[in-house]
Amino acid sequence: MDRIKRSEEKIEELFGSLENSLAVTDPDFVEIQNRFIYGEVACQGDLSDKMRELISLVVLTTSQTLKPLADHVRASLKIGLSAVEIKEAVYQCIPYIGFTKTAQALEQINSSFEQLGIPLPADSQSQVSEETRFDRGLKVQKSIFGDIIDQMRNNAPANLQHIQNYLSAFCFGDIYTRSGLDLQTREILTLCVLITLGSCESQVKSHIHGNLSVGNSKDVLIAVISQCLPYIGFPRTLNALSCLNEICPD
Repeated sequence: MDRIKRSEEKIEELFGSLENSLAVTDPDFVEIQNRFIYGEVACQGDLSDKMRELISLVVLTTSQTLKPLADHVRASLKIGLSAVEIKEAVYQCIPYIGFTKTAQALEQINSSFEQLGIPLPADSQSQVSEETRFDRGLKVQKSIFGDIIDQMRNNAPANLQHIQNYLSAFCFGDIYTRSGLDLQTREILTLCVLITLGSCESQVKSHIHGNLSVGNSKDVLIAVISQCLPYIGFPRTLNALSCLNEICPD
């Protein structure tokens, strides 16, 4: 099947139709965009449609390209993602892009949920208390990254120890321990956030290690990075692939 036919079928499958004012003013742009995203990239690798939509949600959130979120919320629900999974994908962005930008995305998503009659708030996925968030987070952190976490904590100067505590209690305790998405999915989405941000090669490499540790193979990560390409461009994509090949050479 050629990419024109594939793109038409994929758009119909995901969205039914896509309204785009640029179809009138810039039909060549829309044609190039749709055929590349949905006729080529959407067919590369073995990612499920659910994973592709989760990736799209976090990349759009990270880049603050919020207008298309409504279309991707509808597509996500159409292919079987739950409201909880959609929300958890966006919550996963919080430690990396901050609360304000994440809140902007959540407002867009909540508006879409309300229009679709989906009740809010979604069920809480929190699994920690004030008393357990640090210990539970540190346990998850070590399960992904191993002994290097103890080294990082031991080597941190006294005036930066609070940052290590924040990583364990907030990033991994408050966020990674949540239910709704499994650990493999959360690590994939974190990698996508870092790739989209750019200039995060050190963290990208760390989370490539993390992805491999939780069972995401190099082929999966190639597909994941490729799925980000239409939204982030070639420079950041090639940088991410360079990091992957450095960590996991053929």
